This record gives sequence, structure tokens and C-alpha cells, in this order.
Amino acid sequence: MDSESWKFLRSVCILSFLLGFCFVYQSLRGVVAQEDTKPAVTLQVNASNGAGRLIPETLFGIFFEEINHAGAGGLWAELVSNRGFEAGGQNTPSNIWPWSIVGDHSSIYVATDRSSCFERNKIALRMDVHCNSKGCPTGGVGVYNPGYWGMNIEEGKKYKVALYVRSTSDLDLSVSLTSSNGSLTLASEKIIASASDVSKWTKKEVILEAKETDHGARLQLTTTKKGSIWIDQVSAMPVDTYKGHGFRNDLYQMMADIKPRFIRFPGGCFVEGEWLSNAFRWKETVGPWEERSGHFGDVWKYWTDDGLGHFEFFQLAEDIGAAPIWVFNNGISHNDEVETASIMPFVQEALDGIEFARGDANSTWGSVRAAMGRQEPFELKYVAIGNEDCGKTYYRGNYIVFYDAIKKAYPDIKIISNCDGSSRPLDHPADYYDFHIYTSASNLFSMYHQFDRTSRKGPKVRWNPDAIVFNSSHLYGTPSYWVQRFFAESSGSTLLTSTLKGNSSSLVASAISWKNNNQDYIRIKAVNFGATSVNLKVLVTGLDPNVMKVSGSKKTILTSTNVMDENSFTQPEKVAPHESLLEMAEEDLTVVLPPHSFSSFDLLKESAKITMSVSDSDSYKKTASTL
Repeated sequence: MDSESWKFLRSVCILSFLLGFCFVYQSLRGVVAQEDTKPAVTLQVNASNGAGRLIPETLFGIFFEEINHAGAGGLWAELVSNRGFEAGGQNTPSNIWPWSIVGDHSSIYVATDRSSCFERNKIALRMDVHCNSKGCPTGGVGVYNPGYWGMNIEEGKKYKVALYVRSTSDLDLSVSLTSSNGSLTLASEKIIASASDVSKWTKKEVILEAKETDHGARLQLTTTKKGSIWIDQVSAMPVDTYKGHGFRNDLYQMMADIKPRFIRFPGGCFVEGEWLSNAFRWKETVGPWEERSGHFGDVWKYWTDDGLGHFEFFQLAEDIGAAPIWVFNNGISHNDEVETASIMPFVQEALDGIEFARGDANSTWGSVRAAMGRQEPFELKYVAIGNEDCGKTYYRGNYIVFYDAIKKAYPDIKIISNCDGSSRPLDHPADYYDFHIYTSASNLFSMYHQFDRTSRKGPKVRWNPDAIVFNSSHLYGTPSYWVQRFFAESSGSTLLTSTLKGNSSSLVASAISWKNNNQDYIRIKAVNFGATSVNLKVLVTGLDPNVMKVSGSKKTILTSTNVMDENSFTQPEKVAPHESLLEMAEEDLTVVLPPHSFSSFDLLKESAKITMSVSDSDSYKKTASTL
């Protein structure tokens, strides 16, 4: 063989090898690709009638606590912080923070005294104005309040300002909403009165309409008239609150979007207090807002005026369509306890609180509710005795006294213990128990069968995590909030029997049947706790193929590129669910579950289309005509 023939043969061999290699590579690649798309896990769902279990109507709800200003400065729309000047304590002179003066000490002197007309909060603010209209700084002198983190004032919206005032001379007081440094006036009105009209405490109100928007505004009370002015119980509220009930619209809507079936209030540790002297006492939070004494929440270290009180919590529950769960103090705080032999005053306070909610308008405490504008009772079916104090010395003894007294007066009320009954039976009577847990995400994942093994004969359980972050003008949901949104349709639906098959060590999945706008859906929820994607095939069985079929509807996925991602005011939806249409082949649904994700898939249950041949159709017509 000559050299040219050899070169040609060698080229052919090399080309054949490369072609063969490419063929083998493509074949292998095809096999790998098929393996990649082959479902690693299968979820088999039994959708036959009668196979599922009905989920309680009250499965998911909200645990509300006055913590991190969830109420004062948050859901409760009051803009003024320390409106009654009581936060500094009952001794004078006292600290009036966050109030500050407008002007300087040569033109105005500010102090507190005990001259208020309100018996339960005697502290009032006195302003001694030394200048007059000719000698005062431009804009006058006085005091201002920046709210909790700057007042959110929006152009075109109206704000109601109310205050109590008295003066030694004629009154000429400017009530203004300004920018944070006072340089720009957003809205202003004057209160003018003769000395005789304001020689005694008088309530004054103005409506301010903002000309501009400022998310960090403040309220100013200023004058250019020489003399002494006393001010007390200053309130500034948006005119537009939810149903006019005082709730901040955007925060209320985020709560409502969870579709809670219960709301637990007024909190956890807030109910107990570090010391009993600072525990939440409901009787001090009802009646006219001006007469509420307010109190220092010594667990979370801030003052609340208790504008969001006992009445308002019940109103919130009703507005949001949730069952109220009232948590009351049982004579136990973080640091002190009342012995069982001396617990009856606390028991009576609890009974009175129930009467306030449920009593006739002519009853002792029902009449207080009626005087606040609510003749008919609220619906109260659940109460919780104390909070997270199961191991305290007098818990069991105190609890039993409360339990017996409440059941005697209100046999239908369901009572919640704060002892854990999931691992062993309780040693005291209860209708429900409160399961509190603080742990890591991985430990929570490992506990997903926790209540599968718990007895169904004893009391039932509830618990849920924190959800919403906000300031005066903006808010966002944490990943926990968005997780709860996945369960908005679960209360009252049917839990379908489902089984995971395959390598499912990093997966948890469930299926429910629920209705929306008279249409039937199956919702698959799946958590992939692992670091790699998982292919999930869903098989729905139990449907009569001649009557019903399922088709794709919607998919929702909550995940992020980094497992440590969080939302913020600058990126409020960095970790948020993303919805899209769900497409599926006939009778087949295969989906990819991203790593560290929570996904849901809605399947619409539709009537199956019955196809008939021409002969079948003719036969049907003939049969029908003879009926």
C-alpha cells in the first residue's frame, strides 16, 4: 500500500472512530437525559370519595402579640407615641420622650405635672411660653411628636387630630403635620379660643388634609401667644382605617390574606409581664381611649397607650373572620406568682373579661361594651389560661381553679392549657393545649410526623411563627409569612391519603381537596428540604374515569438562589411565591421541585368528556325516544 492510500485509510478510520464515538456519546447522553427526567419520587394521591379526612375549620390562624410594636405603632393606626405623657411614670417631672420642644429654652419651658382631668392618667404637659407674637421664632414655639418611626403622611389623605387643652389666656394653637425637621408644612389648622372657653380642660379636634407625602413626618403643636398652656391625650389617626375601626389598612390586609380561622391575643409574654405589676390587665384597656392608663410592657421594654385593647382585639377577630382566642393572665409572670389559695381575684377578672365579650348589654361588663358602641355580644368560644408557664410552681393548681370556674359559668367555652400534651397525657383537664416550639428549620423538618403519633382522644393543639415586618409606611412578609399563605385554603378542606415512593428523604408532600367558586380542586403541597432538584410525578387515583378527570391549573413555588436569603424593605419580595400556569399531559403530571423550596400545584377536577361513535349516538337517540 502506497503512502497516499495509507493516509486515506487512516483518515477514514479516524473519521469512523470519531463518528462512532459521537454516536456512542449521543446514545449515552440520551440515556442520562432519560434518567434525569425519570421521576425520582412518585406521589400517589387517593382522591376517591370518602377516602380523605376532614381538616378542622380552625386549623390555621394568627398568634398576635404586642411585640416589636405589632400593635402600638403597627396594626393600631395611632400615629402619636406616648399620647398621654404617661410613659415617664407617675412621678413628676417625668421623661416625655419622644416629645421634644420647638424653639429654645429662652422662649419656652416644658414640664409635666399631675393636673390632668383623667383619674387613671394624671400626668399632663405644661408649656410656659415666654415670647409673644413679636418676639417668637418664625412658626412659633411648642412641642412635636415624631411618632414611632416617623409618621407616614400621604398627599390627599386626611388625618384626625384630637387633644385636651387648657390655658391661662386666649388660645391660638397651630396643629400641623410637618417634615421631620419641621421645615416643610404638610398640613395645618388653628385652634382659637377665648381664655374663658379654655380655662378648664376642653377637647379640641381638627381634620388635616396633607398637601404632600412624607414617610417620616411629625405632629407639631405651636403658638406665638405668651402664657401657660396644658396639653394632654393627643391623638392623630388616619381618617381612613379598616372599616373605621382603627386598624392600619395595609397591615390588616396582609393578615387577612392568610385567611386565618382564629386569632390568639393579646400575646404571649406580653400577657405575663416580667412582673405581675406590668402584666396586661384588660380592664385598663376598655372605655374611652383618653381614660386608658396604658402600661409599660416590661418584657419587650416599651410603653403602650393600650389604644389596641380588649374591645379592639375582639373587633379585629370579627372583622377578619377569625375565632377569637383570649389569653389571660393566671397569676403568673416571669418572676412572680400568686399562690393558688389567693388566686380568686384573677379568676374573677377572667370571668369579667368573658362577660365583657359575651354578656348581655345590661350585664355589669356587657354594659361597658355596649357603651363603647357594641350592643350585641362578640362570639367567644376559646380562652387560654396563661402563657408558657406550665412548669411554674402554682401553674397546675391555679389552672384547675380557673378551669372549674369558667366551665361552671360557661360550659361551652373551650379551654386551652399551655402544657404540651403531644408526648404524654396532661395531668389536668383541657380541651386544647398550646404547643410552643423554638428550634431550627432542619429539626422542624424532622418533626413533620410529630402529631401523626399523638393520641386523638385528648386535647388538641395549635402554634405558628412570626410573619410580617413593617415601619410607618412600608411592610413585607418574611418567608414564614409566605409559607403560611400556602395553607390559606387548608382549614375546613379534606386531607387526601397520599404516599411518597422513591428516594424521598428530603421531601414532604401532602394533598387536599378544596373548593373555590364552585369548582373542585386538588392541591399538592411539597417541600424539598434538600440541596438538589427532585423530579416528582403525581398520580391521582380513585376518580371514575368516565365521570371525572384532573387537569393542570396553577403552580406556585417559593424558593431563592441562596438558602440564607431574606426579604427587606429594599427587596420586599426577594423570597416570595411565584405563580404560573400548570400544564400537564393527559393523566400525567411530572414537576421539578427546586432545592430548598416549597411548591404547590392546583389540579382542577373536571367532568370527563364522553365520546361516542355515530352508531352509538344513533342508538342513544333511539333509546331516548322510547322513554
